[in-house]
Amino acid sequence: MVETALAFVVATAAGLVPLINIELYLLGAVALVDDGALVAMALAAALGQTLGKIPYYYVGYGTLSTPWLRRRAATPGRWTARMSRWRTRAEERPAWGAGLLALSSFASVPPFMVVSVLAGVLRMNLVLFCAVTLVTRFARFLILVLAPAWALSFLP
Repeated sequence: MVETALAFVVATAAGLVPLINIELYLLGAVALVDDGALVAMALAAALGQTLGKIPYYYVGYGTLSTPWLRRRAATPGRWTARMSRWRTRAEERPAWGAGLLALSSFASVPPFMVVSVLAGVLRMNLVLFCAVTLVTRFARFLILVLAPAWALSFLP
């Protein structure tokens, strides 16, 4: 139980501070806890990551404001043009935006922090943002914690 709560706290911090790596934390836990606890830890980490990315969503939405983001938005150039193209695509095809979020959340390509801000800029529904993030992060972490045991089962 303590390891699950700790996974939630570390994952929330990792969601807010990109230098903290929840994947390394979970891989370390693989050696110390049993499979049932690993599943609970993966779910707790997914919840923590979802909670940790909501402020980034609100930064993009404009509710929270940061000086560097305001400077970027005010400066015309490639960044502004790119954001305009992404917004047009997402407004024309909402499933495209959810798919990009799912890909980024699961594989971190493009970087998930950037896509979290982009989801806010594109005014993605917050419930959809949280649901997609939770499901894909849980899948990512579940694979991460169960893959070592699965791989070891093939060794003689």
